[in-house]
Amino acid sequence: MSGPAGATPHASSRSAVLDVIRAAGTISRVGIVHATGFTGATISTVVRRLIDDGLVVETGRAESTGGKPRVLLQLNHAARHAVGVHLDHAGITYALTDLSGSVIARMSRAGAGATGPEEVVARMAREIDALIEGVGVDRGKVLGVGLVSPGPLTRAGGMRLTPPSMRQWEDFPLDQALSRATGLPVVLDNDATAAALGEHWSGGVGSASTFAALYMGSGIGAGLLINGIAYRGASGNAGEIGHICLEMEGPECWCGARGCTEVLAGPGAVVAAARENAALARAAGLTGDPDRSRPSVAADFAAVTRAARRGDAQARALLERSARYLAVAARTFANVMDLEELVLTGPSLALAGSVYLPVVREELERAFFARATHAVTVRLSPSAATAPAIGAAATVLQSELIPLREGLRLPENLSASEPGAASRV
Repeated sequence: MSGPAGATPHASSRSAVLDVIRAAGTISRVGIVHATGFTGATISTVVRRLIDDGLVVETGRAESTGGKPRVLLQLNHAARHAVGVHLDHAGITYALTDLSGSVIARMSRAGAGATGPEEVVARMAREIDALIEGVGVDRGKVLGVGLVSPGPLTRAGGMRLTPPSMRQWEDFPLDQALSRATGLPVVLDNDATAAALGEHWSGGVGSASTFAALYMGSGIGAGLLINGIAYRGASGNAGEIGHICLEMEGPECWCGARGCTEVLAGPGAVVAAARENAALARAAGLTGDPDRSRPSVAADFAAVTRAARRGDAQARALLERSARYLAVAARTFANVMDLEELVLTGPSLALAGSVYLPVVREELERAFFARATHAVTVRLSPSAATAPAIGAAATVLQSELIPLREGLRLPENLSASEPGAASRV
């Protein structure tokens, strides 16, 4: 289980049943029959094995509708765990989740910086050990580590064309090195795709069949889910809206193109513009050597955001300009994929989402091509700051336990099939 998770694993009746139980929160065997189309005998056999394996437990009964109350099932949340790691130049975020994707523990540590990959991987292994041991989780119940980072990724498990801040990671076998250091299986994925999967796994997406997470950390990307299955493209690099061209003669981007969303709207662009304005630079605390006064573009972007919150009109204008560019890229992506729901997420949007959300929402309401047929729901993720790490753990859970089958659609309201059954929010 290593390398980019480039294809949906072969599914089984077991994985389909487990996924229905996960999505429903609580559901009866009859409800699972209705949700999957499997026979009652198949459901009885699969559920019995899931209970024997400790993955599912019986939890009370539904309200009676005239007959014998149905026994309800739910995941045994403590049965398995997964670790999610978001590796970035600015910081490394860790999350330990249970089987439902709920976070048990999380922590943030110094980023990759200029340190060599081997040394960073050794430190990550120590920090993963500390995370697991700190909450007393049985290591034998940890399925693996989900490791996510900015793209693009390669099939060999490295970053072939990296942002300037992480050039020393080119072609480094990241997943293999971390697996050796931790003794755990490692799944490598794109941070934006992981953020989208985390929203889905935690139940935050609803019934949208075409859903995307627009991610902004140090860069910009998007993760795409179609019928609950992450679409990753040929090499795991689908959704790179940060490299949609918005100005043909615009500034050159690190990817080699010109006028990309990232070079016009990303945190680096906001910080560079703020530094060019002496008054704003002083107000935001950006004065001095940009390479020494602050540890990263992320910290500088946070400083500009704080200035905007204090009422600095120039800081807010820079953020709104960035938001307008991002909104145009979001509209392009929504038009191409005919999105039903878009979630804004990532550390930068966790800071400045209140500025970006209304701009993106207005752009899609005004100019989304299929708006006469359906709207695109746009919202800010409640876990935007740590979404990639949470999604990385969800990548492990899905890969190990619930590989999805093309064509399986969960009912829009699973709780409606169970009178009195509680649904997860």
